[in-house]
Amino acid sequence: MQLVAPIATMSTMSSPTAVTTDDIVEALRPVEDPELHRSIVDLNMLRGVDLRGDGTVGVQIALTVPGCPLKGEITRRVSEAATALDGVDRIDVDFTVMTDEEREALRRQLHGDAGATAGATQAHGHAEGREIPFAKNSSKTRPLLISSGKGGVGKSSVTTNLAVALAAQGHSVGVVDADIYGYSIPRMLGTDHDPTVIDEMLIPPERYGVRCISIGYFVPQGQAVIWRGPMLHKALEQFLTDVFWDEPDFLIIDMPPGTGDIALSLSQYLPRGEVYVVTTPQPAAQEVAALSAAMAEKVNLPVRGVIENMSWFTGDDGVRYEIFGSGGGEKLANDLDVPLLGSLPLVPALREGGDEGRPITAVEPGSEAAQAFFAIAERIAVDLKPKKVYSDKLAVS
Repeated sequence: MQLVAPIATMSTMSSPTAVTTDDIVEALRPVEDPELHRSIVDLNMLRGVDLRGDGTVGVQIALTVPGCPLKGEITRRVSEAATALDGVDRIDVDFTVMTDEEREALRRQLHGDAGATAGATQAHGHAEGREIPFAKNSSKTRPLLISSGKGGVGKSSVTTNLAVALAAQGHSVGVVDADIYGYSIPRMLGTDHDPTVIDEMLIPPERYGVRCISIGYFVPQGQAVIWRGPMLHKALEQFLTDVFWDEPDFLIIDMPPGTGDIALSLSQYLPRGEVYVVTTPQPAAQEVAALSAAMAEKVNLPVRGVIENMSWFTGDDGVRYEIFGSGGGEKLANDLDVPLLGSLPLVPALREGGDEGRPITAVEPGSEAAQAFFAIAERIAVDLKPKKVYSDKLAVS
C-alpha cells in the first residue's frame, strides 16, 4: 500500500545527518499496531514525516478510532524504532484519526466484506452472510472446546491458564467466553479495556498474548444476561464472524456447563472443534462430565482428552490431601478411551489469580500448578496435533 500524499508534501529540509524520509519510513515499517498486529505503514497509519534538522523528527500517525486505548503504546513503539537510527535523537508524535471511509477500507483489507456473500443461505458454517473462518477445512486454527457437564469444576480457570500457557509457548491464541450467563474470562485474564470497533469489526482486547471476547464487555457490571436461545445463537455468531481473530493457532472456547443451546450451536459452527473435558476427581463430577462427552459424540466432535482439576491440596506439613477424592479423571479418560492430559493441584494462588486477573501461568510460571498447565498445553499442541491435512481445494472425483 502506498503512503498517502501528506508524506511527500511535508517538510523534507536538509538535515545535518544523512537521515531521509525513506529511512524513517523503513525504520517504522516493522512497528505494528498493538491491536491489529500489522505494520503501521502497511495499514496506512503513517501519514507524515517531518525532518526538522536538529535531530528531531516529527511523525504523524492516524489512529483507527478516537480515544484509542493503546495510543501510548503506539507512541513508545514509534519512538523506539525511529531513535534507533543514527542522527535521530527525538521523535515528536502527532496523532490524527481515520475517517469513516478509511475505517471501512481498513476493515475490508483485514476482514473482508460480509456483503460479498450476503444473501447466502444461513446454514452450517455461516453467519450473517460471512463465512465462519474456523469452519473451513483450510483454516490453520484449532478450535478447542473446554467442556464440563457441571459448573464449579474450574473450567474457566483451566481455559484462562491453558490459553496463557499456549501463548507463552509461542502460539497465537484467542479465547471465546461462550458461558454467556456466567461469563468470567475478562476478569480472570485481567483485560483492561473493551473491544475496539472499526466499522463494525470488533478488535478483541489482548492480555498476556491472549485475545478475548465475552458478553461481559457489552453488559453493565452486575447485570444478568436474560436471553432465550435465539439471542444466545446470535451472540455466538457475532463472536465468530464479527471479531477480527486474524487466524490464531488456537481458538479456545470456554463452554457453559451442560449440554444446552450454546453447546449445540457451537458444535454446528465449529465442525472441526476438539473437545477437552474438565472434571474433578470425585465420582459425582466425573459422571456428570461424561455427559458433555456423550453430547460431543452425538454431534460428531472428537473428545481428545481429559483434564483433572483440584486433584490434591498440599498442606503446610508437605502432605498431599485428596480433598475431592481420587481417580475420577483417570476413570473418565479410560471410559472415553482418551488420554488424561494432566492433573492440577488445588492451590490458593490459582484462585487468587483468577479473582485478580493475574493467571498463575503468567505471574508464577515456575509454580507447580503453572508447570502442570504448561505440560498440558504442550501435549495438546504437539502430541495431539491433528495428523490429517485438510484443504478446501482437495476433492475426490
